Formats: sequence, structure tokens, C-alpha cells
Amino acid sequence: MITHFLLKGLDRRVVVALLLILAVAVLVPVLNLVVPEGSPFHVPTYLVTLFGKYATYAALALALDLVWGFCGILSLGHGAFFALGGYAMGMYLMRQIGTRGVYGDPILPDFMVFLNWKSLPWYWHGFDHFAFAALMVVLVPGLLALVFGGLAFRSRVTGVYLSIITQAMTYALLLAFFRNDMGFGGNNGLTDFKDIVGFNVQADGTRAALFALSCLTVAAGLLFSAAIVHSKLGKVLVAIRDAESRTRFIGYRVATYKTFVFVVSAMLAGVAGALYVPQVGIINPGEFSPANSIEAVIWVAVGGRGTLIGPIVGALAVNWGKTWFTGVLPELWLFALGLLFVLVTLFLPKGIVGTISDLFARRRAAPPVDPTAQPQPAE
Repeated sequence: MITHFLLKGLDRRVVVALLLILAVAVLVPVLNLVVPEGSPFHVPTYLVTLFGKYATYAALALALDLVWGFCGILSLGHGAFFALGGYAMGMYLMRQIGTRGVYGDPILPDFMVFLNWKSLPWYWHGFDHFAFAALMVVLVPGLLALVFGGLAFRSRVTGVYLSIITQAMTYALLLAFFRNDMGFGGNNGLTDFKDIVGFNVQADGTRAALFALSCLTVAAGLLFSAAIVHSKLGKVLVAIRDAESRTRFIGYRVATYKTFVFVVSAMLAGVAGALYVPQVGIINPGEFSPANSIEAVIWVAVGGRGTLIGPIVGALAVNWGKTWFTGVLPELWLFALGLLFVLVTLFLPKGIVGTISDLFARRRAAPPVDPTAQPQPAE
């Protein structure tokens, strides 16, 4: 039954995208680990890490497109779910340090020793086990989305008002995690990771494996999202996006549908954040910044809202441009990002993938031209 549900969403574009993602997930680690460093085909480890970070961003953009592109929920708080998943993974990684920390405490992380904590807080217990941490990666963002979305959607908060309160939620978490007495490292966050499931985080093989897992997460998220979109549930979501009041009057429980897709999206964002942290080596309250959530919206808009593949393309394109711009003209990057968003809104309102799809659709719909046809004389 589950297999039938997943296969139902496989159209040609999704299949091609999945094959490309899986090919990259295999090819890049091979070029990094197998091909010698002197070869022009060798991919250095720093690029593997960079591409892995891009893949986590693509998963976040995909999660946002599921709620914004197909249900009309413009969330400016998805960075919070991303960061919560990252903190759950960061707590596990901190518990793996043990006596190898600066202060050599076998239980307390270094920042707790420095701040004179006497014992480990109750909410840190269990994070020395990977299975527990993996559960929290999806459970914590999912529960937050369930509570927040359930209250907001049942109160019929929509449009710009919903966007504002999602941004307020993110900012509130930002301020909370900045506090040292919260027990999450304060401004410095969590860092100095050593191992993940027994493997050195800094090792080339671990980096390659994390990159492959990030790509597989994007592929799995795309497959599951496509299955939702092409199901009866997806048709209801699109109806809610296009005419919420009419859908409610027909008899559908709009709040329930919106809450469900919001929770699924938050869980995917949490998994993306969990894979992000061991690759970049740090998680701090800055990841809750509203600017990060707004930037994710730009990725979706640039790639093409409501296309599933577009947000992946947009996340990769924008972040590659960010990497290039911040190296060449760092002081102009924010202006370039703003200009990009304005230009896409004016000239490519459907994004890169949406515009290309429209062009192909028009070409297929256009009647074929008969070169032997004679012009008809005017009457």
C-alpha cells in the first residue's frame, strides 16, 4: 500500500530528478575517495562538505514548497524547524565528546563546565544514544508545528497575518536560545564535535557519507512530497490554496489538512537541519534568524513555487551564487540577493522551473505548421 502511494507520484520529471540526485549522491563521493588528488576529476573534501550543505538547503526549500506551493501557507518560520533539528543532532554530538573536551568532564559539555553547571539538565538525558536523538530530530519540530499550526489554523489565521506570527515564533526562539541559562550553549551554541555513530566527523569518508545521506534525504523528500501532491490529499491541499473558504463550505476540515501538511513539512526541515550540523561543525542561535527563513522563501520563489523540483534548483543556484559573490564582492551580496528576488518576481513570476515548464507546455499545445499549406486569399 505504501509502495503504491509512493509510486503514484512518479511522473517523468520526478523520475529524472530522482535519478540525477542519486547519481550525484554516488558520483561525488567516488570522485572524492577513489580518484587520486592529482587527477582533474578529483573532488576535494571541502567541496563535498559545501555540496552537502547545499543539499540540506535543498531539503529545507522542498519542505517549504510543500506548504507554500501546494497549500498556500507562506511560512516565514521554517528556519526554526531546521534549527531545532540541528540542535537535536548537536546535542547528540556533544554527548559523544566525553573526556575529550577542554575540561575533560565525562558528562557535562564544556560550556556547562565553564558556566558552573552542577549536573546535566533533564532534557539532555537520552541524547547519548543516536536512536533517541534521531527521534527528537523529527519529533521536536513536528510537535512544535502541531501545536502552533493547530492553534493558528483552527483560529483561521491566514495570509500575511500567519506569515507574521511564524516569523514571531522564530524570533522568540532566537531570543530564548541566546540565553545561557537555557542550557544550549548561549550565543556560542554547540560546536567542537568529534564523532558521529563512532566515526570521526572530520574524516573524508564521514564527510562523503554525510553528503550522500543529504542527497538521499532530498530524494526521499521529493518522492514523498510528489506522492502527497498527486494523491487525493494533494488535490484537497491545492483546493485550499486556491479557494479556502469554498473548500471549507464543501465540508472539508481545512484546519486538519493544513496542520497535517505543516507537520510533515516541519519534520522534513528538521531532518535537513540534523544533516546540516555535522557537516558545518556548529549550531548556534543565529540559525533561528528570521532572515534565514526569508532566504528560504527566496530559494523557492527563484526555483519555482509549486513545482517541487524548482525549490531544489533555486536553493542550489542561489547558494552557489552566494558562495561566489561573498568571495568576489562580499559587501554586495545582500544587494544582489534582493535584486535577484525583485527580478524574478517581475520577469519570472513562476520561477526558473515553472517558466521552463510553461514554455514546453505551450510548444506542445501549439498546432503543427504544415510547410506545404498555401496561403488563403483574402476575401
